[in-house]
Amino acid sequence: MKWQPTLKMYQDYLRIERGLSNNTITNYSLDIEKLIKWLALNEMIISPLDISEKTVQEFIYEIAKTVAPSSQSRIISGLKGFFNYLVFEEYRTTNPLELMESPKLGRKLPDTLSEAEIDLLISEIDLSHAQGERNRAILETLYGCGLRVSEIINLKISDLFFEEGFIKVTGKGDKERFVPIGDATIKYINIYKNEIRVHDPIKPEASDTLFLNRRGRGLTRAMIFTIIKQLVEKAGIHKNVSPHTFRHSFATHLLERGADLRAIQQMLGHESITTTEIYTHIDKTHLTEVIHKFHPRKT
Repeated sequence: MKWQPTLKMYQDYLRIERGLSNNTITNYSLDIEKLIKWLALNEMIISPLDISEKTVQEFIYEIAKTVAPSSQSRIISGLKGFFNYLVFEEYRTTNPLELMESPKLGRKLPDTLSEAEIDLLISEIDLSHAQGERNRAILETLYGCGLRVSEIINLKISDLFFEEGFIKVTGKGDKERFVPIGDATIKYINIYKNEIRVHDPIKPEASDTLFLNRRGRGLTRAMIFTIIKQLVEKAGIHKNVSPHTFRHSFATHLLERGADLRAIQQMLGHESITTTEIYTHIDKTHLTEVIHKFHPRKT
């Protein structure tokens, strides 16, 4: 059994059986392809069924010299998943990474924007250009609904249920969820949709896509990152800000104002509450306030 056909089988399994998104499948595949390239570079002709624990360890030790611990951990995880699949399908009897531990990582929490910083960023948008109204609607939706960047670029007009106060979001693994949307966010989307977008030269394939570029096509992930980066520079904010920062700020601000963690989990589309807890770190001052307000032994 050769590597590329086996990798293709694994990709089909991830897509059909696991229901994972194309982006996730691509990331998993890149980890396996790194191992394939390393074997070829070292002239090792070994099939995925015969590769030993020792050989995989040599690869991990070698790659650890050039990548950060977080990347090393991700590669180990990706390879474990691949070989677990081969064991599950009874192509192998053991996983060569079964006893291999990932490097210990500190929990790195992303930066959070304050409400004032979010207002400052949005105030830097030049509304004299048509793209300004679009960009304001994008940022308001990222923050107002806690969306991932992939979710914002794929948001459809047919996903907007403003009368009911919800939008339909297609998240990881093509899983759909309904997320509440506030009046302010609805207002800015409607301004863009009804006053700006209607004048765009819309391509047929993008007729239902909400946010468009100047040529009438859907936006890319890179374009959203660029829009935010330019606004951060204009505002003079010295934080590592990305589209994900708005999602993290959405969750953190909700929790700080007393929202239920389970409700935040549903809105973010997390399968595990543990993932939500990572997004919603809060300072000790807020924790103290919660104890004084809600605990029966507060006095």
